[in-house]
Amino acid sequence: MPLFWNDNRALGRAFGATAAAALALAGALAAPGLAQAAIVVGSSGPSAATYPVGRKLDDAATVTLRAGDTVTVLDAKGTRVLRGAGTFPVAARAGTPAKGATFAVLTMQRAAQRVRTGAVRTGVGAQAPASPNLWFIDVARPDRHCLVQGQPVRLWRLDTVAAATYTLAPAAGGAPVRVSFAAGSGVAPWDEGKLPVVDGARYALGSGAKPLGTVETVLLPTRPANAEAMAEALIARGCTAQLDLLAATLGQQ
Repeated sequence: MPLFWNDNRALGRAFGATAAAALALAGALAAPGLAQAAIVVGSSGPSAATYPVGRKLDDAATVTLRAGDTVTVLDAKGTRVLRGAGTFPVAARAGTPAKGATFAVLTMQRAAQRVRTGAVRTGVGAQAPASPNLWFIDVARPDRHCLVQGQPVRLWRLDTVAAATYTLAPAAGGAPVRVSFAAGSGVAPWDEGKLPVVDGARYALGSGAKPLGTVETVLLPTRPANAEAMAEALIARGCTAQLDLLAATLGQQ
């Protein structure tokens, strides 16, 4: 049975020094006046046109769904999946845990770190761990990716058993730049001195002679202050994979 490496345990150790900062940031994000309306981050079914991705919903409003509808709503307390038919309040039920600390850790800007963790066996129904940070570019899912202007760029991989080397090159043509992961490491830096990260640029990602896809970089002027604002920014710029990661992470119990 194949083995994959799970970053959760080592990330807990690595982030011990930053836990206080994350909690302080979470408190700031939860301060009065900073919260925005809930926002739709996923929608399918007969009412998808009524509740499109990106629509904002007032906390006092209700969502009326038909049979076959699924709408995922993100607010200050995380994400919830509403399934029709039925009428549902937008506001989360009392007692739902706030997700400010989770959001703070997920979106924290940090240097590349060497992550060593235990193995996780996969099987029927098992879910592969996702990237632990919203800004990391997953080498298994090259796509349009939002980044904060002026911040370091990191690539991430799930399987950290062996050392590995990837290449990045301008999609329009140009010399490739190597991105090297050491054995046991899940994060590696993008060398911007050799290959600058430009807003709207496209880069070919490869492994040896094998093309893996194209990374398109979109630069945000600043880091959005809270989960709702982050979702809105990702939706506006078409950073779908990151939106999915944000919604999935904030929806975990």
